[in-house]
Amino acid sequence: MFRRLTLVLALALLTTLPLLAQDSDDKNLDIRSSVGDLHVGSDVDAKKIGVPLYPGARLKTDDKDNNQANLSLLTEAFGFKLVVASYESNDRPAKVVDFYRDKLKRYGKVLECHSHKHGGNVEAHEGQDSDKDSKEGKELKCNENSGPVTELKVGTEDNQHVVAVEPREGTGSTFSLVYVHTRGKRGDI
Repeated sequence: MFRRLTLVLALALLTTLPLLAQDSDDKNLDIRSSVGDLHVGSDVDAKKIGVPLYPGARLKTDDKDNNQANLSLLTEAFGFKLVVASYESNDRPAKVVDFYRDKLKRYGKVLECHSHKHGGNVEAHEGQDSDKDSKEGKELKCNENSGPVTELKVGTEDNQHVVAVEPREGTGSTFSLVYVHTRGKRGDI
C-alpha cells in the first residue's frame, strides 16, 4: 500500500515540476538526495529513447507545448523513467511506420495498434516483486484498434518502446517516440 501511494505522489510531482520550470532558461532540473534522484528536463533525442531518428524528421514545434520530455525518479523502493519526443516529416505515415517497425524489432515482437490519438494506449505499472512478473513483465496489448494513429509497441508494460504515427494536416506525418521503464525494488533503469 505504501509503495503505491509513494508512486502516485512521485508521478504527481513529475507532472507538476515541468510547469514550475517552464519560465526557466535551463529546462533541466536535477535533484539528488539520500531518498532518491529526480530528473525533469527537455534533454531528449531519439538515442535516449533507444531508436534512430527517422531521416529528415524535424522536432515538432508548437507554441503551446514542449514536444519533448525526459522524466525519471529513482529510489530504492521503485524507479520510473519516461522519455518522449514528437517530430514531423514530409513523408507519408506508412513510410515512417515501415521504418520504425524494422528498427523496433531489436526489442522483440512488434505489436501494431490503431487509436484516435498519440499516446492513447501507453501504460506503465509499478514493478512487481514476484519472480514471474519481474522476469517476464506483462505483455503489451491493443486497448483500442481503430483510428488514424498507428502505434507500434514493443516490450512489456514495465519496459516499453512506442512509436505513434499519424497523418499531418495537408501532407506528411507527425510521430511521437516514447520510452517507458518502471521497476520495483529489483532491477535497474
